[in-house]
Amino acid sequence: MKRDYALVFRGHRFCYEVQAVAKLFFPGERFLLCEDGTVPDCDYILTEIRDGSILRVRLHLQGKEMEREHISRNEQEYALCRMLFDMLVTMTGYQPPWGMLTGIRPVRKLVQAVDRGMTMEEAVADLRERYLVSEEKLHLARQCALVQMPMLPHSPKEIGVYVSIPFCPTRCSYCSFVSHSMETAARLIPAYVEKLVDEIRVTGEIIREYGLRVHSLYVGGGTPTAIPAKALQCVLAALSQEMDLSGCREYTVEAGRPDTIDREKLAVIRDAGVSRISVNPQTLQDSVLQAIGRRHTAQQAIEAFCLAREMGFDDINMDLIAGLPTDTYEGFADTLARVMSLCPDSITVHTLTVKRAAALYQKAYHENTAIAEVERMTALSASALPVHGYQPYYLYRQKNTLGNLENVGYAKSGKENLYNILIMDETQTILGVGCAASTKVVCPDGDITRIMNYKFPYEYIDRFVQMMEKKQELRKRLADMETRYAEK
Repeated sequence: MKRDYALVFRGHRFCYEVQAVAKLFFPGERFLLCEDGTVPDCDYILTEIRDGSILRVRLHLQGKEMEREHISRNEQEYALCRMLFDMLVTMTGYQPPWGMLTGIRPVRKLVQAVDRGMTMEEAVADLRERYLVSEEKLHLARQCALVQMPMLPHSPKEIGVYVSIPFCPTRCSYCSFVSHSMETAARLIPAYVEKLVDEIRVTGEIIREYGLRVHSLYVGGGTPTAIPAKALQCVLAALSQEMDLSGCREYTVEAGRPDTIDREKLAVIRDAGVSRISVNPQTLQDSVLQAIGRRHTAQQAIEAFCLAREMGFDDINMDLIAGLPTDTYEGFADTLARVMSLCPDSITVHTLTVKRAAALYQKAYHENTAIAEVERMTALSASALPVHGYQPYYLYRQKNTLGNLENVGYAKSGKENLYNILIMDETQTILGVGCAASTKVVCPDGDITRIMNYKFPYEYIDRFVQMMEKKQELRKRLADMETRYAEK
């Protein structure tokens, strides 16, 4: 049932932080924001700071009321949010597994704490005490941090490169990425590939100009294998010609959708020197595949994986999603077992994120059934995958994820995806190429400059000249990075 909730703010500017905490308990809601302090005629959460030190929270929700006050002159943002969190736990009976953490990189908090001189045990204790993270999630984050830390030190000259091919055969019902179905965007592919190759050439010039070394290369989307084999070959050839990949530790192409994978495209990828691919079924339940708008069967996914193995790929990832529409715990368990029987080198378990279908999310939250199912699914993954030799190595969280849960990459030893680790750690410069790609230039003090490419393929094509002007900004940022590293 749809409800209206309001957030009322008085005497402070912590509106974003308060809203983030409220969404942990009401994830599908679009809150009415009352920044003038006016209390509306609906359910509301009021947060107030008066006289410089008196913090007050009042809840009027679903026929229940609760109010508390606290005196604090320090860390008022945290104190106010902690009050609200504790009161919502009491009123709703729901304890978010990640506690008060609302950021997408919980592992980074552990790594940063260790970098500041804490032991891992002290860093874990800080997350437990300050953010009220559950023991299960603390254990998961700790495991990932211990795997990642030996891989994180690197030279500032080592960079990652991300290449975007934003096309898919169809758009999945849950998708929030900037991707375009072949049915509507196929006519854009030739022009897009031509411009993409041009940007690869310019980016290669910049890499040489600043003496950078490509550490990892990731071709994603969309689904890169959605475009014709010759177009894909053109892109991969440009990468080999314009960038020195001799020192590249990892080269990934997200093959993704099984219905785009064939022998010809796999040969193109293999012959380009790609070391890692993904074959992503998301589920091996045919009825669920139909429900999410995929036009392939579970058997096709299995056949695509087996074909890739036959053709010599020895580092293959498979993606699964917990909480897909119409899926059940039993269905997910069957999918997980069948995927593990194929012995891929890594398995990434995502939790369904619903960005626009708020009604689905609200129904799931208020009935408490879908969330309970999803929690069982992710718990099964966390227990079953390590038994079969897969250890968690990276995780991240997204807004509007069912149950406030997470996405976790599990891998066999030595098969961890370096690019995934580094993009979550945000300590390495990554150059983005293609539609909607993001460049991040990381300076020694942790300062990050982001430069975004145009979001849509037609915009990328039509405004390519203007977009190339942004490369001058990239050059300035790289020069600044060099200077600051030299002064460090």
